[in-house]
Amino acid sequence: MTSIHARIAEELKVKEQQVEAAVGLLDGGATVPFIARYRKEATGSLDDAQLRTLEERLTYLRELEDRRKVILDSIREQGKLDKALEAQIMAADSKARLEDIYLPYKPKRRTKAEIAKEAGLAPLADLLLERPENDPKISALPYVSPEKNIADVTAALDGARAILIERFAENADLIGALREELWAKARLKSEVREGKKDSGAKFSDYFDFAEALTKMPSHRVLALFRGEREEILSLTVEPDDPATSPKVSTYEQRIMRSYGIIDQGRPGDKWLAETVRWAWRTKIFITLSIDLRLRLWTMAEEEAVRIFAGNLRDLLLAAPAGARPTLGLDPGYRTGVKVAVVDATGKVVATSTVYPHEPQQRWDESLAILAKLVLEHKVELIAIGNGTASRETDKLASELVKKLAQPKLNKIVVSEAGASVYSASAYASAELPGLDVTLRGAVSIARRLQDPLAELVKIDPKSIGVGQYQHDLSEFKLSRSLDAVVEDCVNGVGVDLNTASAPLLARVSGIGETLAQNIITHRDAHGRFATRQALKDVPRLGPKAFEQCAGFLRIPGGDDPLDASGVHPESYPVVRRIIEATRSDIKLLIGNAQVLRGLAPKSFVDDRFGLPTVTDILRELEKPGRDPRPLFKTAEFKAGIETLNDLEPGMVLEGVVTNVAAFGAFVDVGVHQDGLVHVSAMAKSFVKDPRQVVKPGDIVRVKVLEVDKPRKRISLTLRLDDEVGSQPQRSLGGDRSSGKQRQAGPPAATGNSADGAMAEALRRAGLGARKP
Repeated sequence: MTSIHARIAEELKVKEQQVEAAVGLLDGGATVPFIARYRKEATGSLDDAQLRTLEERLTYLRELEDRRKVILDSIREQGKLDKALEAQIMAADSKARLEDIYLPYKPKRRTKAEIAKEAGLAPLADLLLERPENDPKISALPYVSPEKNIADVTAALDGARAILIERFAENADLIGALREELWAKARLKSEVREGKKDSGAKFSDYFDFAEALTKMPSHRVLALFRGEREEILSLTVEPDDPATSPKVSTYEQRIMRSYGIIDQGRPGDKWLAETVRWAWRTKIFITLSIDLRLRLWTMAEEEAVRIFAGNLRDLLLAAPAGARPTLGLDPGYRTGVKVAVVDATGKVVATSTVYPHEPQQRWDESLAILAKLVLEHKVELIAIGNGTASRETDKLASELVKKLAQPKLNKIVVSEAGASVYSASAYASAELPGLDVTLRGAVSIARRLQDPLAELVKIDPKSIGVGQYQHDLSEFKLSRSLDAVVEDCVNGVGVDLNTASAPLLARVSGIGETLAQNIITHRDAHGRFATRQALKDVPRLGPKAFEQCAGFLRIPGGDDPLDASGVHPESYPVVRRIIEATRSDIKLLIGNAQVLRGLAPKSFVDDRFGLPTVTDILRELEKPGRDPRPLFKTAEFKAGIETLNDLEPGMVLEGVVTNVAAFGAFVDVGVHQDGLVHVSAMAKSFVKDPRQVVKPGDIVRVKVLEVDKPRKRISLTLRLDDEVGSQPQRSLGGDRSSGKQRQAGPPAATGNSADGAMAEALRRAGLGARKP
């Protein structure tokens, strides 16, 4: 049997030694970001994506080995384990295969087959299978025994049939082959349940629908299963297309071939054929249907989790506006627009509530209050939440910017997804004590413009709203994937040790919630950290935690300039050798590209630090603490386009991608309803994954193809030369598409999940309902 390490190495197409080193580090408590960044020599420079896959496969294969041991022990205790069976179990390379082999030996309640065996009918079953020239009724006569509850020939034959059915159904090789054949040929059919047409109108695309299992995209699978769960749809697996299905199915033929059953007109042939048909239709097909539904769901779930994780990564790594005084506006009508001013560090310096909209319409008063706040606090950015009354509040901000004529003053609409969740959280209460819960949202909106990563880590990733059917997914799978994304993003960017919040610090490699709070407490008691080494004074932060976290924590303006870089403290001796070699000073060396590029990395390699680490050190010294996120850019919504009624087919607008699903991308063009760019309208070539074309936060130019005002649907295209009225190709089967170069976007991505509209949008352009 291939070892776990060798198997993972083969799957990742890397050397087994690389996998062994990575596994050793993971088992020793090292995190993926730490290994990817600071243990390149050990792993042969495996990156974070490879390490995440390795970690996932390691968990699966170890669980497989644990299950293999349990099964071996169970069969051994039954006294049924021989060398051939043990070899078969040891060769099983998946959980499904292992369970197929174990099925005949799995402890279970007494079946009809077991009862028949106890009554002595096994020899009859063997006789009829091996010698079909015998007449079943005549062969069964000697087995009739009222004492054994075999009242007549029919009862004897029923018992023999039960034994054979169970034998067929527990043949691991046969069942595995049937499962794969069924997966390749079967269709999932859906029908509307009686009396559910009106209440289930959103699933109307699936009222009479069938598609091959292998061709179904994830969003369609999720929609169908949701329709079934809401008792709107009935789902069934069809083994063949009814129009082309043969009289004796190919599945039954395969079972017959496996046991040498051939209809030659012999007395037992018809009985055996009926036994095979009964086995397939009443037992094997039902079991395999459940298996395939689970496989279909699992694949769709994994794809949905992948899409959510990718969207979350894009949102977290969106361009930060930077440390600039910011005015946050949380729009509303009756309850007013909540206002919060934060300084360059994110500290709240002023709050207010203004009522520019209906019903109070105190427009001029609101302008005056906002103007006073902008001038008093030297505000440079105005962040406007994208919820209810967003466009009207954006107009208010536009007038404010125009009246003040401040050259540095800019307004940006940002996503407020999750802001209400943050406002009501225990952390928000602790972070903003005494501040009314309604104003906390405005603070969050302002801060997420300054630094989306630092603010969004305070919110449960599932509440940010950039997934599809997220409430249908496994809580464990989704949380594990999203937590990994947040960890990778936070450590990829780095964290300012002296300004970071507890939620942000908790995501740093090796820290966690308890140590994060200890760091905050120590910082509050003793003042800012002057060096990374001072971290060792934090209670319970031992050598292992320091090793894991130190390289990702930054101290701008500290005692040691290297503490502001991504160079790990363990590598400082290498830097000292570089200083000696260049006869320079650390302050002169940092950022000196001419000198650093003239050095030969091999000159500084030693037994501890290899070429990958030295190369990284030189790159980091050239641009210390470099932020991997893109430059901040903003989208400009077209003046006069404020509601659905203002849109006309043919308009070309600028917008922000708010969410990407398997079937397309939602774009905010400033009218309170996201339009849909279907995957078939993204590029002039086939697009398998919409995220290859656009990502949340991207600024894009789109053309309006259709506006369905009654149903509040906007159809958009990235192909600006598309003719209005020529809808992109869409089908419930495959998707063809076309597109445009994506641009770097701002952190103004509206995190709109649009779950309620997903099912309706699968075939045609539609909307994501904006959450108030």
